[in-house]
Amino acid sequence: MITLPSTDGEDAARREQVLAALGDVWDPELGLDVVSLGLVYDVRIDGDVIEVDMTLTTPGCPVSEQLPAEAEAAVRAAVPDADVRMALVWEPAWTPERLSPTALEQLGFTRRR
Repeated sequence: MITLPSTDGEDAARREQVLAALGDVWDPELGLDVVSLGLVYDVRIDGDVIEVDMTLTTPGCPVSEQLPAEAEAAVRAAVPDADVRMALVWEPAWTPERLSPTALEQLGFTRRR
């Protein structure tokens, strides 16, 4: 799960809106949302500009075009007055350690201690 630095006021509220919107975007293969899967790497807010860095589980992911487009559309719908900029990033590479505890449970995994 993404851990973002805390901010005050309007930016914090917008960040929550963005994360909630991204939480409604589901990977069709895994049946989990992109936030729980740890695919959202960063959300930056600067005035009316919202920048989101996200990744996919692998570069050859069959939903490599669909999932980022759905994520961008969800953020635009949640915060229509913002200039939304999505970036698909590959560094650092996604690993299962990025899965939220809920995602781990739903996929039947346990985290090693």
